[in-house]
Amino acid sequence: MVSNKCEYALRAVFELARYGDGEPKKSQEIASAQGIPPRFLEIILVELRNAGFVLAKRGSGGGYVLARPAYEITVGQVIHLFQGLPSNGGSYDGYAGDYAFSNLWGRVQTAISQVCDKTTFDDLVQQEVLRMCGGVPDYVI
Repeated sequence: MVSNKCEYALRAVFELARYGDGEPKKSQEIASAQGIPPRFLEIILVELRNAGFVLAKRGSGGGYVLARPAYEITVGQVIHLFQGLPSNGGSYDGYAGDYAFSNLWGRVQTAISQVCDKTTFDDLVQQEVLRMCGGVPDYVI
């Protein structure tokens, strides 16, 4: 569905959202935590910074932080940056079903876009927290 570059960008933003305490996270830490090739991540982080998704902080305690709260950044925004807008059109070569299939794939793409455009990185972090805590007994009385 998405390119490797887009997937890595999504993972980088997710990693920064997981540590939304405002403390900068070094690119090496992001790369290691998410399995992203470090050199490729540097290119991605520059693009994310230029698009206003992350801020780069310099110095010995520097690194990257989200430019906005995770609840304001959607998966769809990052996908649109790295993938562009999908085409709903198709080629009609004169084969039976060309229009019908093009229409179908357009509707599928629209449905996927709607889900991604409504899903924030805060939503994803909360899902991860719930998954991680799912097997832990709660002894609150």
